[in-house]
Amino acid sequence: MFQKYKGNPIFGDEKTGTLFDVYLTSLPDKTLRMDVSTRINDSLAVCFSDDGVNWTAPHTALTPNPASGWEDLVNRNCVLKIGDRTLMWYTGQAHGNSYIGVAESENGLDFHRIVGHPVLSPEADFEGESVMNPCVLFENGVYRMWYSAGETYEPNVLCYAESRDGLVWAKSPGNPILTKNPAKEYEQNRIGGCQVIPHPTLGYLVFYIGYRDIHTACICVACSKDGVTDFHRCKENPLVAPTKEAWDKDSCYKPSAIYDNEKDCWRIWYNGRAGGNEYIGLATKQGDFTLEDFE
Repeated sequence: MFQKYKGNPIFGDEKTGTLFDVYLTSLPDKTLRMDVSTRINDSLAVCFSDDGVNWTAPHTALTPNPASGWEDLVNRNCVLKIGDRTLMWYTGQAHGNSYIGVAESENGLDFHRIVGHPVLSPEADFEGESVMNPCVLFENGVYRMWYSAGETYEPNVLCYAESRDGLVWAKSPGNPILTKNPAKEYEQNRIGGCQVIPHPTLGYLVFYIGYRDIHTACICVACSKDGVTDFHRCKENPLVAPTKEAWDKDSCYKPSAIYDNEKDCWRIWYNGRAGGNEYIGLATKQGDFTLEDFE
């Protein structure tokens, strides 16, 4: 269904070091913004592109704050522009645990923390050691967050929470909202790292990582009318999987997708891994998803 770009990886090399867990947004002028986690300095960076292939040099947007006690590393973020403010929800990690924090920026490039404490912490048994990978939408005056939870090395399930101000969150009593399906070889071990996108006919598309085992991952999608219940997996899952002897031969992680109405085309950016190296790749699909594509 999806075809990998022949020039992959499109972003990242020995100089940048490992790049992972991207979050793509399309700006009003059609410029693409990529928020990305950088392993070389355990920070969050942002870069821009006119074509989705050639990117500006990373600009560091948020750095760790070890003094906080929960942000020895910062990574796995999402951004949302509301008015003149650009809000960021991000993952802070320390002492084997992960939390979700919030920051804001006036220029969209340099972020400062709004509060010094996490806005979401692991509490329930199924959340284990970590909550991470926030994906936030603002709809009808409500902030809606989808997030991963479970183990720190790789999370296990997808969960949901809501907020009126983006700071105080109420977790859904229906959590976890999406879990692994052992009958599906591509996600028999666990799932994680999602991006949720409203769709005019399907409700919401949830792009996520499926893990065959903890070291082997691929990219999948499911649809749901409300984004939190009654999920239907795509018949073509996995959409993107590792290619033998290639730069992404071990795993394809954390999808971020954008649909181009003019070209009637989906694009997915993801981090691929071969050994200890992770860089960013691109895959495309002509045409939109329809109900017939899902189980």
